[in-house]
Amino acid sequence: MKVYISADIEGVCGIANWNEASKTHADYAEFRQRMTSEVVAACQAAIACGARQIYVKDAHASGRNIIAEQLPECAVLIRGWSGHPFSMVQELDESFDALLMIGYHSRAGSDANPLAHTMSTKVAYIKINGVLASEFLIHQYAAALENVATVFISGDRGICSEVKAANPNIETVAVLEGIGASTISIHPDLALKNIAAGVERALQSDLDQCAIELPEEFKVEIKYIDPVLAYKAAFYPGCSMLRSLTVEYSTDDYFEVLRLLNFVV
Repeated sequence: MKVYISADIEGVCGIANWNEASKTHADYAEFRQRMTSEVVAACQAAIACGARQIYVKDAHASGRNIIAEQLPECAVLIRGWSGHPFSMVQELDESFDALLMIGYHSRAGSDANPLAHTMSTKVAYIKINGVLASEFLIHQYAAALENVATVFISGDRGICSEVKAANPNIETVAVLEGIGASTISIHPDLALKNIAAGVERALQSDLDQCAIELPEEFKVEIKYIDPVLAYKAAFYPGCSMLRSLTVEYSTDDYFEVLRLLNFVV
């Protein structure tokens, strides 16, 4: 079995403030370790289920957060950002059996996590076919381009609820929930146990039950925080201004959606 893990930090157990997600702050070290530990728990569970190859994408900020020596030897770690439109699932292809997401978080505009955002803090929201998009949705669709099913996600309660609404067969583990500018979290050790158990359930189940079919067409709407950014984005080929803060784009090729987001978000 070959497994891909995409890891973020804003959905790891206990996180509550942007300082804890930033390399420039003293609080960061604790949550860098939390991020690493949750990925390690997922790796160990995948190995227990027969995984012999594991690719891990460090998908937060600089892409240089996970402590490499704590990963199992069979894990390949992808650090930094290549600029490829697959972004948080760089190097994912049809050779993988499953995609796991660790430390994921609610979409921009959600009140389910004080660190909620989608791809960047520049946007108020991204909609795909009228649906407010999270980083889960964007990269679940990317995986579907390669016929790889997203089978597990851990993070805040809001993103877990979104995932279950989209496909109840995907295993989810909520490690925290947001209330205003606060978070309420389970114990970090319990989070690791729950993640490991959830990954095992996911990989021992019928993976095809988590597969999705991509829509035939895609209409993307992006609302920015700053009208200057919207004006600039409207010059991307095929993009047009919808309102002063909002641009729209349509295509029948989801890779073109990813290319758009790569350049304008």
